[in-house]
Amino acid sequence: MEEEKMNLRLDIDVQKLEAEKLRKWKNKAGEDLDSLKTDYKKLRLSMRTVELGKTSEQWHEEIQEEKNKADGWERRFQEVQT
Repeated sequence: MEEEKMNLRLDIDVQKLEAEKLRKWKNKAGEDLDSLKTDYKKLRLSMRTVELGKTSEQWHEEIQEEKNKADGWERRFQEVQT
C-alpha cells in the first residue's frame, strides 16, 4: 500500500513537471507568434514603402528628370544674374 502511494506521488510529480514544461512551451510559442506577427507587419510596411507602384528603373528615370529640371533652372538663374 505504501509503495503504491509513493508510485502515485511520483506519477503526480512527473505529470506536474510535464504540465509545467508544456505551459512554458506554450508561452514561448505565443511570444514567438507575436514576434512573427510584428515582423510580418514591419515587412509589409517596408515592402509598401519601397514599391510605391514603381520599379527602381522608373524611380531612377524620375529622379534624373528632376535633376535635369533643377539644372535647367540653375542655368536660367545664372543667365539672369549675368
